Amino acid sequence: MKIIDALNVYYRDLNASIDDTLKIDKSITLKNVFGQRYIGRGLPEKVKLKIYGTPGNDMAAYMDGAELEIFGNGQDAVGNTMNYGKIIVHGSCGDTLGYAMRGGEIYVEGNVGYRVGIHMKEYKEMKPIIVVGGKAGEFLGEYMAGGAIILLGLNLSKDKDITGKFCGTGMHGGVIYLNGSADKYKFGKEAMKVDITGEDILFLKKHIDFYAKTFKKDLTHLKIESFSKYAAINKNPYSNMYCTY
Repeated sequence: MKIIDALNVYYRDLNASIDDTLKIDKSITLKNVFGQRYIGRGLPEKVKLKIYGTPGNDMAAYMDGAELEIFGNGQDAVGNTMNYGKIIVHGSCGDTLGYAMRGGEIYVEGNVGYRVGIHMKEYKEMKPIIVVGGKAGEFLGEYMAGGAIILLGLNLSKDKDITGKFCGTGMHGGVIYLNGSADKYKFGKEAMKVDITGEDILFLKKHIDFYAKTFKKDLTHLKIESFSKYAAINKNPYSNMYCTY
């Protein structure tokens, strides 16, 4: 595994160095990362990056199958429009995590910011998944069109909510799972609470088990029956704004 020291390296130079190194070695460890943007953009499968530090905005944008593991926090727009692959963050992430995400999986050990999962979508076998260990800010799943978001709400005090307001605003596809439930006023009018099915239970168990194994956490206290599921009321909520039938 090749090691690249990113200390004081300009983001364009760092990404160029990554590209050159991948021609001879598909596994890279980046050390001393501090805000450099676009790390992992467009990387294909069989590529693995271990990142120590805090990568900048748009990490893994358009990623196409690589695996990234971050030992630190992520900034905004992690996984922007990614197609395939896996991102593991041993920390928290900022806003717009998974923006327009089209496939792949993102696991965040801690909390996430605003507008997580905005414009997520799915097509046939491509179903993006975001799993968050803590809580999310406002506008979770805004304009969501597909995929799944799971909030575990771990270690939250009683005065802390698992998600902010306007959850599911403009939602017209996909699902959001919350450990527990949220007050109705927190959700946009396009989202509604629906029943958990047997398929949902298997889905949740699979991804919660992976989260627990990855971050070395004992989650045996989590009860799948305590989760709530939210989905879109209408797959085309704004049709009357553009055309009539």
